[in-house]
Amino acid sequence: MDAETADTSSRFSIGGELPVRRLGFGTGGLVGPGYWGPRYDDPQRAVALLRQAVERGVTLIDTADNYGPEVAEELVARALHPYAEGLVVATKGGVVRTGPDVWHIEGRPERLRAMCEASLRRLRRDTIDLYQLHRLDPEVPMADQLGALRELQREGKIRHIGLDSVGAAELRQARELAPIASVQNRYNLMDRASEDVLELCEERGTAFLPWFPLGNGALTGDAGEALGAALGAVAARHGTSTGQIALAWLLHRSPVLLPTPGTGSPAHLDENLAAAGIALTDADMAQLDVVPDHA
Repeated sequence: MDAETADTSSRFSIGGELPVRRLGFGTGGLVGPGYWGPRYDDPQRAVALLRQAVERGVTLIDTADNYGPEVAEELVARALHPYAEGLVVATKGGVVRTGPDVWHIEGRPERLRAMCEASLRRLRRDTIDLYQLHRLDPEVPMADQLGALRELQREGKIRHIGLDSVGAAELRQARELAPIASVQNRYNLMDRASEDVLELCEERGTAFLPWFPLGNGALTGDAGEALGAALGAVAARHGTSTGQIALAWLLHRSPVLLPTPGTGSPAHLDENLAAAGIALTDADMAQLDVVPDHA
C-alpha cells in the first residue's frame, strides 16, 4: 500500500494546525508484555517497523514515556530522528511504571515537568507536538496538573495538550483550565462507553484517539455472537479481515476519531493500514451498530 492509499481515510488537524492522516501508529506493540522491557532482543526489528509505518504514509505516531518504560520513546527517536516534515509525534506522561502491568499515577506539577523534559530528551525534540496527560491524578487538583502543562506550553516545550481516560464532566472542567487538543479514551466496536466524550470532541473538533481500537485483540477473535456475526458478514462482503472492518468502522463512525493501532508485525501493520481504503456503506454501518455482547 502506498501513501495515497493511506490518505483515503482523509486528514484531521490536531489543534487546528497539525494535519495528520487519521489512521496512525501506536507504539505499545513494540514493548514487552505488561508494557515492560523491549519486545524484541534486536531493537532493529522495531526500528524497521516504525520506518515502515512512515514509509506507508503514517503521519501520526503515538507513544508514552511508560511504555517500557522509556523503551518506546527511545525507539521512536532511533528510527525516525531527524523527523520528516509533517510527522506528528504524540507522547504521554503522568504514569510511572514499576513492573509488568504495575504502575501508579503521578500528577504533581514538578513530576509532570520532569517527565515531559525527559521525554523531550529521549525523543530528541525541542517541542513535543502533542503531550497527553496519561491519567488525571485524583490526589492533585486538576488546575495544578493542567497548570504545569500550560507552563510547559508557554515555554515552547509542548505544542498541544491532550488528556487520556477522562469522563465527559472531567473534559468540560479541563476545557475551562486549558485548551485541550485531544482525548485518548478506550473506544471500539465492543466498548462504546465513551460516546458522550466523543460527542463533546465532535462539538469542538477535538481529536479523539481511541485506545485498544481492536479491543486488545478481542475484535479479531471472539467479539461476542451478535457483533461477531455482523463483523464476519461485513468482512466477507468486502473481502477483508474483521480487524480491518473494525478499524474502518472507527474511521467512518466520526471524523474526529484517529485510531492508532499498534503491532509488532510488518504484515499486520500493512493489514491495519489497508483499512483506510475500505469504503463502508450505510448498510454496513447499520449492520455493525449492534449492542456488543460484552458491553
